[in-house]
Amino acid sequence: MFRKHKQVLLAVVMLLGVTLMAGAQEPTKLSLEDAVKFGLENNTNILNSQLDLKIAQKKIRETTATGLPHIDAKAAYTLYPKVPSLPATFFDPNADPNAVVELLVKQNVVTDITVSQLIFNGAYFVGLQATKVYYDLSKHNNEKTKLDVIEIIVNTYHMLQLAEESRVILVQNLENINKTLYEITEMNKQGFLEQTDVDQLKVTANTIRNAMNQIDSNLDLGYRLLKIQIGMEETVKIELSDKMESGEVLTKSSQQLINEQFNLDRNVDFKLIQTSEKVAQLELKLAKSSFLPTINGFFNHNEKLKAPLFDFAPKDIIGINLSLPIFSSGQRSAIVSQKRMALEKAQNTRKFVSYNILMQASQYQNEVKLKLEKYQNQKESKELSDNIYQRTLEKYKQGMATSMDLMNSQNQYLNNLTNYYQSIYDLQGAKTKLEKLYNINQNIAN
Repeated sequence: MFRKHKQVLLAVVMLLGVTLMAGAQEPTKLSLEDAVKFGLENNTNILNSQLDLKIAQKKIRETTATGLPHIDAKAAYTLYPKVPSLPATFFDPNADPNAVVELLVKQNVVTDITVSQLIFNGAYFVGLQATKVYYDLSKHNNEKTKLDVIEIIVNTYHMLQLAEESRVILVQNLENINKTLYEITEMNKQGFLEQTDVDQLKVTANTIRNAMNQIDSNLDLGYRLLKIQIGMEETVKIELSDKMESGEVLTKSSQQLINEQFNLDRNVDFKLIQTSEKVAQLELKLAKSSFLPTINGFFNHNEKLKAPLFDFAPKDIIGINLSLPIFSSGQRSAIVSQKRMALEKAQNTRKFVSYNILMQASQYQNEVKLKLEKYQNQKESKELSDNIYQRTLEKYKQGMATSMDLMNSQNQYLNNLTNYYQSIYDLQGAKTKLEKLYNINQNIAN
């Protein structure tokens, strides 16, 4: 009996251990490249865009099949309540005068097989070209969707890096302030410092704690947002494995991007506007094709379960159908004129968009230059304000600076620290915009 209870207890302990291990799983470490790749595979917008691409492929198949041979089969059951008949003497004078000859079969099953083939149709050939352009349009839209998703993932990842780094710095500052607070509290007890100095430092410590609480809230929201963007389950815990880009690395990557040669043909918006122009060209071709004839060939085979006595319908028929448009009171000409003007509009739009994209490239390059210069200035200001704060702190401990001096230098340092991290985020955001325009970011997924 004791052994049985012992075995049950052991099983419960093992089960509890497995449960605790499952609950204590390590968070998933996620690099920026991993986040982008995961997002490209699981983001809802991309999944839908890929389905649109598959639909376009099926559309090509559907349109192509229109011009290939078609085989149709039909079957019909017929019943004549009263079958037409003639006296047998009509066909044979020596026949029984009371006999009759039925002209049709009272009940019958008729099967019909038709093979048809499109020989010529202008609209069909234009449609074949149009499906390929439609596929290109879907492909470019898919590419644009990927670039949009990459941009938001990269920006969110950078935001989280910034918040994590800011929190580390604030924790270090809070530790230093708490240490200083302990020292001046002891000095206050000995009568060397006033209570105002202690209170002033407590206010500074509370300010930092509030900033840390705000960062913690932003981090929680940011990680949730990142998981939604990359299509990851809410229950999965993630941890950033890439450190925030800064210093010489950030400066070098920014300068390389500024010097990058812009290629208009790689820009996805320019690809889309070029495809729109092709669509307008095909619509003009389609309108012109309405003046052309349509030719179809067919073969028909007919079988009857019971053949009537007199059946003059042939079993096999081969033929060609010709449809020739002759006169439409100018309707077709008016449609062609409209499509020609629509093509001219599309060409004007392409030129306008290309000029705008080139101007945008120059603007984004200048923006990266300005953000880089601002980052370098803020980096220097952060380092200087840190030195000022450390010197003021030492002077304060020696009684050579007031608590107000210490508070001012502390606030100056925190402000410059905030501006420094903001300059990094702004520079990274400007880089991401330019990389998207250059169609560079998508290389992460390749």
